[in-house]
Amino acid sequence: MKIDLLYFDGCPSWQQGLENLKKALAEEGIQATINLIKLEDNAQAERFKFLGSPSFRINGKDLWHEERLDYALSCRVYMTPEGMRGAPTVDMLRQKLRLISQNSS
Repeated sequence: MKIDLLYFDGCPSWQQGLENLKKALAEEGIQATINLIKLEDNAQAERFKFLGSPSFRINGKDLWHEERLDYALSCRVYMTPEGMRGAPTVDMLRQKLRLISQNSS
């Protein structure tokens, strides 16, 4: 499995997102390559259809996909059991990973 984590330097949450992703993978026993993709400007954000930092894509598909008209360097928020946060929880990531694992079996 290949996982892209898209982020930009000004985002205070991408490192927590990476840590949570690593924990979720370990807890699910999934071997994956994590590819960090650092976006530098709005033109690159547009090209990547960047939904905000951090964004998680598996095999090119965003785990929390949404349709947008505009893309820019921005922080992303996730609705977690604890309210809005800058990164998904370990459990949220585990649920997405399980779904993808089940669908690819």
